Amino acid sequence: MKHVILITGASSGMGKVFARDLAKEGHIVYGAARRTDLLKSLEKDGVKTIALDVTDDASMRSCVQTILEQEGRIDVLVNNAGYGSYGTVEDVPMEEAKRQFEVNVFGLARMTQLVLPAMRKQKSGKIINISSIGGKIATPFGAWYHASKFAVEGMSDSLRSEVKPFGIDVVVIEPGGVKSEWAEIAQENFVKQTKNTAYGEMAKRFKKAFETTLSKNAEPEVISRLVSKAIASSRPKTRYSGGYMAKPALFLRRWTGDRTMDKILLSQLPK
Repeated sequence: MKHVILITGASSGMGKVFARDLAKEGHIVYGAARRTDLLKSLEKDGVKTIALDVTDDASMRSCVQTILEQEGRIDVLVNNAGYGSYGTVEDVPMEEAKRQFEVNVFGLARMTQLVLPAMRKQKSGKIINISSIGGKIATPFGAWYHASKFAVEGMSDSLRSEVKPFGIDVVVIEPGGVKSEWAEIAQENFVKQTKNTAYGEMAKRFKKAFETTLSKNAEPEVISRLVSKAIASSRPKTRYSGGYMAKPALFLRRWTGDRTMDKILLSQLPK
């Protein structure tokens, strides 16, 4: 069945792969992002591109309204836009902490608000929220990123019950390590926030551990297949996970106490 799909954060990384793959499956796909110049390459794959800044309400309203005017419906919203802000709780400026939530949580929530009236009217739809295993497991130096993803997990659970009577599904995707621009941005923020701080020595060890995992990260197509599976299913799972270390990490988190989990995470930092 052909769906009208809106994907946020489609200019790079997983979002770009989602848009390309879903268009190849025959869906009507709108790839949305702030950096519209980076969306151009998707057009050859049949993706319709549209400007969207998830920190600007007028931009979000215009994006959804344009698609509804052109297609008459939105069947699937993939809330993919997001980034990772790393640094210690003590050192990250509150302005940056608020921006992390503005993009990862409030942008996601507002886009959801905007598509729900149309989905309720058509009595069907899917909201797919791209979270992370970092929405279940918190590492040192990632407090604000993890807090934003924990929020996405909780919001998705509440939303799922609220919209079920209207025939709308809510799905959470929890990627582990995946090759994307996300890692570069997270690392750049991390280096900037921890430079010349009391946590500098520990930060160097964390950075080294972070870098050693990059080559092991999965291709974004692994997560794209999960998104496709959720869209195709008449009764999708509430959560899907995939990518480097996703399933082992989530298993450990489920069955391991907090202090033991802390020791496991700290043990991964090289001496």
